[in-house]
Amino acid sequence: MPIWVAATLCAGLFQTWRTALQQRLRGQLSVNAAAVVRYLYGVPFGVLFVVLYLAIFGGSLSALSWTFLLFCVLGGFGQIIGTNLLIMSFGHRGFAVGTAYSKTEAVQAAFLALIFLGESFAPLAWAGIAVSVAGTLYLSLAGRVSSLRDVMTATVQPAALFGLGAGLAFALCAMAIRAATQTLEGPDATLRALETLVVINTLQTLMQGGWLLATERASIPHLFRTWRSSVQVGALSACGSACWFTGFAYAPVALVRAVGQVEILFTLLFSRFFLRERMKRSDIIGALIVVSGVVLVLLGR
Repeated sequence: MPIWVAATLCAGLFQTWRTALQQRLRGQLSVNAAAVVRYLYGVPFGVLFVVLYLAIFGGSLSALSWTFLLFCVLGGFGQIIGTNLLIMSFGHRGFAVGTAYSKTEAVQAAFLALIFLGESFAPLAWAGIAVSVAGTLYLSLAGRVSSLRDVMTATVQPAALFGLGAGLAFALCAMAIRAATQTLEGPDATLRALETLVVINTLQTLMQGGWLLATERASIPHLFRTWRSSVQVGALSACGSACWFTGFAYAPVALVRAVGQVEILFTLLFSRFFLRERMKRSDIIGALIVVSGVVLVLLGR
């Protein structure tokens, strides 16, 4: 199995796990404070990953350039904006719709990468990207819309528009991260990805932490009072990001994001086996569509 595929599958698992744990913090922290937790507590783990990697595999860190830092700022800021837009979509009572349209990120990333990075794919890979996104949309909207007209109506709702905006921000974020890893001159792509992770998480802590300091200063003590839960969220966030960044370092953004749609399968499995919720027929059909799309992507890469 290619390194980027294994890394992407692990990224989906860690992200689902982190999201589940982060839900526990929502009752203790504000939205912005809960977001800062991911970065603040993720930085030490990112540094630990770099140290362990250097100790086991050897090598040396790359010299940082202003171009690299610019891409890191863009990538980190894009993720923050995307997360905030997604949360805004939920505020319009459109959790399913907002989530569904944010998952069009894979298609948006494919077109953006084609335009700005010159990344082209075989027709089979394009078909796989479309199928995997269609499966995700079906999973999110099945039972909530009954016709194409309902889908079109849902598309112009604020929740959908914010969701599409979130998908665009996440796609731009992924492109910036890939560009950042390619800017570094080191020969080891995995080490470049881990180095990029530490820099971006540090910048995100400064950016969103600075915003928190300016607008919600009273929330800052709570960041440290909830350290037991926050450390777990930070660790899983760092693990997930390390895997995403590694995937971007080895493969085109659109392919990584398309395979990353398996994240929704992990969500279904978590729901079934940990929360003991029954799976509906639409869940099984949607999961099979997503898997089919991922298979097509891998066959056509």
